[in-house]
Amino acid sequence: MRPQPLIAVTDVEASSLWYQRLLGCRSNHGGREYEQLVFDNRLVLQLHSFEVTHDHVPIGDPGARPYGNGVLLWFEVDDFDAVMRRAAEMNVEIVMPRHRNPPDGEGGPNHWECWMRDPDGYVVVVASPYGTAGGTWRPG
Repeated sequence: MRPQPLIAVTDVEASSLWYQRLLGCRSNHGGREYEQLVFDNRLVLQLHSFEVTHDHVPIGDPGARPYGNGVLLWFEVDDFDAVMRRAAEMNVEIVMPRHRNPPDGEGGPNHWECWMRDPDGYVVVVASPYGTAGGTWRPG
């Protein structure tokens, strides 16, 4: 099985550029109505316009806020520090700044996390791989 999350957004092209810049992924479709974002040739996120139905019912209600209430878009990244630098350059709204999970002690994922908001207000979490908050891990 492979997850293929899809979120409805107000501006597909702007959201695509935002995710590409933040996460280092690339467009695999492009367009104003629908986008596929890939990393290492694997689909990581789909973006769909609220306004377009194609051959299905509407994806969501653009008037219902906040978008994605209770859903976190979670991305494990090998280049956590680089993503954090790009987030700062982009002036991304931070919900929970960089922190270790768990905050102290043993167990848990022992990784770094940062929670932020995308242009539509979805909560996006970037996390380093499990076990990497000890300071000795380096990307493979």
